[in-house]
Amino acid sequence: MNYKNTPYFKVGLATDLSGRDRAIYRMLEIMPGFLSWFTLLLIVFLSIFAPIAAAYFIIAFDVYWLLKTIYLSIHLRHNWKRLKHNMQTDWQKLVSNLKHEHIVHLIILPFYNEGAEVVESCLEALVETTYDKKKFAVVLAGEERMGTSATALSKEMKAKYGDRFGHFLTTMHPKDKKGELAGKGSNSAYAIEEARRLILDKNNIPYEHVIVSVLDVDTVVYPQYFLCVTWHFLTTPDPFKVSFQPVPFYNNNIWQAPALSRVVAGSSTFWQMMQQERPEKLATFSSHSVAFKSLYEIGYWQKNVVSEDSRIFWNLFLSRNGDYSVLPISYPVSMDANLAPTFWGTVVQVYKQLRRWTYGVENLPYILFGFIKNPKIPFWTKFKTTFVQIEGFWSLATNPIMIFLLGWLPVILGGKKFNTTILSYNLPIFTRDLLIISMMGLILSAAISLSFLPPPPKDFKRTWLTKIFMVLQWVFIPVTITIFGAIPGLDAQTRLMTGRYMGFWVTPKFRKENNSNI
Repeated sequence: MNYKNTPYFKVGLATDLSGRDRAIYRMLEIMPGFLSWFTLLLIVFLSIFAPIAAAYFIIAFDVYWLLKTIYLSIHLRHNWKRLKHNMQTDWQKLVSNLKHEHIVHLIILPFYNEGAEVVESCLEALVETTYDKKKFAVVLAGEERMGTSATALSKEMKAKYGDRFGHFLTTMHPKDKKGELAGKGSNSAYAIEEARRLILDKNNIPYEHVIVSVLDVDTVVYPQYFLCVTWHFLTTPDPFKVSFQPVPFYNNNIWQAPALSRVVAGSSTFWQMMQQERPEKLATFSSHSVAFKSLYEIGYWQKNVVSEDSRIFWNLFLSRNGDYSVLPISYPVSMDANLAPTFWGTVVQVYKQLRRWTYGVENLPYILFGFIKNPKIPFWTKFKTTFVQIEGFWSLATNPIMIFLLGWLPVILGGKKFNTTILSYNLPIFTRDLLIISMMGLILSAAISLSFLPPPPKDFKRTWLTKIFMVLQWVFIPVTITIFGAIPGLDAQTRLMTGRYMGFWVTPKFRKENNSNI
């Protein structure tokens, strides 16, 4: 089957379709937002007209939240141990026992308005990796719409690093191409096709020998990352049916970021760690690696979606009739925490970044529509995947609001009759106590976050109070998972539901130590 020419395979929005297909896809776009809003409004309705039922529902949900917190904390601890083990493993020794000299790493680095310091830190990390750099084909992928600044930066980096790798290619993604959404996906797709023509084909490099790593340009790889990926690629029974997912650490500028940004960044890392222990729930995220052969067969990344990093997984999943998965490698890469010149600027950027991430809900209608169109995917695979995806997006947008804000609603809205009951008196107490017990997991979060902190910059004044505050900052979790988790998630779902589709928002990079917005 030629997936490149299958109409539904690269659909981005309902408006890309027509007739009955368009109507079905539009209903699927509406569904996640409808479910989330229906849940929240139903609790408000019950709190007014059936406060006893609402109270019992909230108590049951509080218990569910506590059990879920324990369950996820266990997974977090397991992955913490696995990460520490993998970071201490001598991957070079393991790879040396395998035939690996034929493997080529094609590294795609899309950039937009990032400055020289950000790009250079990424390239320097590649130079410092424990790997034969002659096996690296690095593609620095700029955007034409950035004008002469992108061209100048590309020339500067090529002059400085062009001879440090086996191949070094700079590309400039054309602006305003019909059918494309300006963003990382369209840029990466253009860059990798240029690399295929000018590097792989020109040098007769077999496609099945190439591993593609598409990295956000602020990514700093750890020294043995490519050795770790190579080992997993060579020891996996079928490496063309898996993507390789590292754990993102937002450590590059962690000592300069405010507590709010650190907690949000740490929470994102912890979520990825927990997902690595539940690979059936895992999709590719941000920087990851995948076989070139697999990418080429489906025509690379979609050019018309915001969440290209996870959409590429679902493209591959559908193309393989559900026989495709993410292989968690439990090894880190480091990126920037969100930081702006001012605190409120950082708050706005954090919200916009989380809204863009949670706009991954655009994948849900794509997945379900693909299930309708592809009868070859086993029913049980469709059922499990559908449940996991719907529950995940529903939980994201509703659970924090329900646990932290709605526990008081029956007391406030239930009227005098309800407020004279013992249940009315005990509901806030019960909710508070279960919440306090659930928050005990923050001790584990604080310990893990401290264990992965990089050394502070030389000019950073670190005192014993700094370390204490690095622990105490986790009390902000109830605020961050609601304001920077549930609310942007609900925002994203509402935009999809109402047809106010989002574009790709590039997170500005700012390095406080030199006080310049890069």
